[in-house]
Amino acid sequence: MALFKKKTAPEIQEPMDVEAVMKKYDRESNTRLWEGVPKVIVSCILAAFSVFCIYVTLFATWLDELRLTSFMAFIMFIGFLVFPAKKGKQRVNYIPWYDIIIMIAGTGAFLYFAVNAQAIVANFRISTLEVAIGIVGIACLAELCRRSVGLPILCVAGVLLVYYLVWGSTNPNIWARITEIVRTLFYSKEGILSTPINVCSKYIVMFIIFGAFLERTGIADFFIQIANALVGRFSGGPAKVAVVASALEGMVSGSSVANTVGSGAVTIPLMKRTGYKPEFAAAAEASASTGGQIMPPIMGAAAFLMAETIGMSYSSIVTKAILPAALYFAGVFITVHLEAKKEGLRGLSKEELPRLKPLLKKTYLLLPLILLIYLVATSTRSIAYAAAIAIVVAVVVSLFNKDYRITPKRLLEALAAGGQGMITVAAACGVAGIVAGIIGATGLAYLLFNGIVAVAGDHVIIALFLTMLCCIVLGMGVPTTANYCIMAATCAPILVKMGVPMVAAHFFVFYFGIVADLTPPVALAAYAGAAIAQANPMKTAITSTKLAIGAFIVPYVFALNPAMLFVDTTAPEVILICVTSLVGMFGVAAGLEGYFLRNMRWFERIATIIGGLLLIYPGLVTDIAGLALVGGIFLLEIFTRNKDIPKVAI
Repeated sequence: MALFKKKTAPEIQEPMDVEAVMKKYDRESNTRLWEGVPKVIVSCILAAFSVFCIYVTLFATWLDELRLTSFMAFIMFIGFLVFPAKKGKQRVNYIPWYDIIIMIAGTGAFLYFAVNAQAIVANFRISTLEVAIGIVGIACLAELCRRSVGLPILCVAGVLLVYYLVWGSTNPNIWARITEIVRTLFYSKEGILSTPINVCSKYIVMFIIFGAFLERTGIADFFIQIANALVGRFSGGPAKVAVVASALEGMVSGSSVANTVGSGAVTIPLMKRTGYKPEFAAAAEASASTGGQIMPPIMGAAAFLMAETIGMSYSSIVTKAILPAALYFAGVFITVHLEAKKEGLRGLSKEELPRLKPLLKKTYLLLPLILLIYLVATSTRSIAYAAAIAIVVAVVVSLFNKDYRITPKRLLEALAAGGQGMITVAAACGVAGIVAGIIGATGLAYLLFNGIVAVAGDHVIIALFLTMLCCIVLGMGVPTTANYCIMAATCAPILVKMGVPMVAAHFFVFYFGIVADLTPPVALAAYAGAAIAQANPMKTAITSTKLAIGAFIVPYVFALNPAMLFVDTTAPEVILICVTSLVGMFGVAAGLEGYFLRNMRWFERIATIIGGLLLIYPGLVTDIAGLALVGGIFLLEIFTRNKDIPKVAI
């Protein structure tokens, strides 16, 4: 594969180069080129879709089958308007005849279901014509998913579909099997129209539209500037800026690759100029940007799916996600700080830093986000209602900044961007529904559970390790929302049956599905960062995995002891967990980096890592033992800080 060739990527300087990186690693950016009047028409169609979603979500009381099928019909229509059949140079204002046919066929299939929803729901049997229409609808959705999301999730769905067709049914008649599959996947609420699409159409769409409006208030630039002002002057400042800015952007973003390229175009060149190695600079940005997917309150839109799946309130999910996310970013931040100290890297000069006082005057940009969190936590109204209010506030906030004022033209652009952003998520959720439907219909989750139990026995830690491997493999190249849907259907039930609390099991599989964006061989976020940094992609992916060590440690901790997720614990215990976990993460980062006040010897590194892990694991005995190890090594370094010790790799 081209990703593994050891050649230096061209230097990324111009905006067009950044766009090229996005199109290479982020399917969502590979769109058709519309200009002039056709662009206005397409924008109006996308904006109309956003308005339709807002109306249906807030005011309509339609039958679920009608609401979901009309939503999917719209997705089919705009999806083939926006996404071409393949990457590469696109002709301006051109859509081939075969795309028009697929667009009409896909839209027509879901509209047929929408028009005849009541009759189809009432009648268990479906006709031969309806079977053919269902096959067309499934095939068109798969093609749209291939264009907008990529092949990995389709490979999973395809293998499962073949399994369902060949071994998953006891009916000996092949046509009867096909009819059964189509009925389950297209005409019931156990396939395409299951929980992922339902949550997508009810909640996620509103937050995608909110994100589009928030982006046009200039908040992304504000995040980068405020991060520069806060930490840019310290050792290795640009890397710390990348971590802080990515954590802030992650609160409202849903794409690891988009985060990496968006902020990395600014931070990676600065990191290299400061003295960071290209691989480390790219890895720091990629690991921080990927961490944005686990950052409350959005969590790459998976927070809504998780709340619906496990029957817990959205505000509870967000609250439980705070400490693990903080530990993850603390680990990345500490590591880049120690790397800077070890290499003697400086921060940005005073002239290069933005002034903090003028930036503080722009904190009103955070008002829509703060209000959203407040309404979600306290209001008795729906989450979608809170997002709608936040959208209105975002428009009002923009009026105070002439450079980012949302005019009627920008209003159309924001609605159009929101509509376009839904295509990828909806296509991924639709195929994820197919995956979940097949797993449920065939009992594959039970077979997977039996296989893992056969290997792990009664040892939960082995089951966790095997589940981790499954999540990383199944999560390769899959967007956040679909990623969680697949993990929730396949891997989470295994851990629940092994005795792991449900919320901890779902957080566990979600975290390891996300880190697939950093782990070789399909580390899309790491490869995107490597392209910007002119770095070796595989070395970048390996370094990213090292920087993201928190994502590999923390899930095991809350799976074995869910106190970290604030389950069955008290306020003093929570405070103790926060303090000891942060100290423990510092110990782990220092041990992996091999530096605190000086280079560590191999036994010091191992002792510090073990001590850090003991501190992260909640419990008085482990805390005391961990503090003794980490504290002892740090005291030793203080007394021997001037001793010349060579670097030791482990």
